[in-house]
Amino acid sequence: MTRLRLLLLSLPLLAALAPASAQPDPGYTRTPDVIYGRKFGTALTMDVFAPKAKANGAGVIWCVSGGWYSNHDAVNPGFAKPFLDRGYTVFQVVHGSQPRFTIPEVLDDMHRAVRFIRTNAGKYGIDKDRIGISGASAGGHLSLMQGVAPRPGDPLAKDPVQGESSKVAAVACFFPPTDFLNYGKTGESALGDGTLKNFKAPFDFVEFDDASKSFVRVTDAGKRRAIGRQISPVYHVKKDSAPALIVHGDADKLVPIQQAELMVAAYKDAGATAELVVKPGAAHGWGDIAKDVTKFVDWFDTHLKK
Repeated sequence: MTRLRLLLLSLPLLAALAPASAQPDPGYTRTPDVIYGRKFGTALTMDVFAPKAKANGAGVIWCVSGGWYSNHDAVNPGFAKPFLDRGYTVFQVVHGSQPRFTIPEVLDDMHRAVRFIRTNAGKYGIDKDRIGISGASAGGHLSLMQGVAPRPGDPLAKDPVQGESSKVAAVACFFPPTDFLNYGKTGESALGDGTLKNFKAPFDFVEFDDASKSFVRVTDAGKRRAIGRQISPVYHVKKDSAPALIVHGDADKLVPIQQAELMVAAYKDAGATAELVVKPGAAHGWGDIAKDVTKFVDWFDTHLKK
């Protein structure tokens, strides 16, 4: 074999062995598919993004959710970057998704995720009492639920994760549903009907029937309204609720800005801290929405200080 032919054959190998420095350094590390819990034999996962320099000891949870649909393919480093640039460790959480799981079951996953992060705060180099949460649309709804209705830890639990609370210190989110019983106007239901008629599965509530040993649908109107109230963050606001920032477009037809206004009013009535930033003419999302994530970073800088 000639020397030239040998050289040509070795080029692919040389390229494969090129130093990693040939690729641009993103300035952070990413740990994919961290298992934060299991249910019905299925693993629940999150991706963890950690800044390589100037970590500030605080964390931000990003709810990977739209229409209460969640998939690992929707984990987006772009949304993590503004937080990483300010030193936050970011946890992008994938929850049990509709159409298989309903909103009460999704909320169970989010509580588990927060408990897991708080339990492992030392491992991730963060303070468990300096954790913010964020998301858009359904992700915003889930964020607010964590901010206003955290669950205490169970000191008798065998699982140490369940012994930790699911409390967060601050919330920042885009266009969240907040009151499914008064959606757009007083008395308008959106429990998979009305404006949200194309999102039936997340509201297809079920309960376990001991007699038949099976899950059965909740069809009683009174029970459904009670669950609707339970999963609406506007009814859970207290004076010590996590400070909340909401950014919402005033031309949003899917989640009316009235939902944000109701939430901020509930915060103020309770003596808690909340702020609404209105995007004039914006619908349910807008072209340069990523730029508005910097508002969230500023909010967390204010409320997650040491």
